[in-house]
Amino acid sequence: MARSVWKGPFVDGYLLKKAEAVRSSGRNEIIKTWSRRSTIMPQFVGLTFGVHNGHKFLPVLVNENMIGHKFGEFAPSRTFYGHVADKKAKRG
Repeated sequence: MARSVWKGPFVDGYLLKKAEAVRSSGRNEIIKTWSRRSTIMPQFVGLTFGVHNGHKFLPVLVNENMIGHKFGEFAPSRTFYGHVADKKAKRG
């Protein structure tokens, strides 16, 4: 279910502060975050975030096409190895 329009997009407050600090310092460092639920804002374009997938931090370089999406969409937390082949179907 989508979030109400009148509430606006959800972003953790500490994430906005960290992004502003990195942008003002001018250094290109990775901002580590566990907040997969936060929405990507226009202020984040050009920054690199380390999004936690439950195992490690995956680097996500934010570009204009990502605005409005969630951080969790770009750091998959599950690995799909494919379906196991059916042995009965192979015999026939």
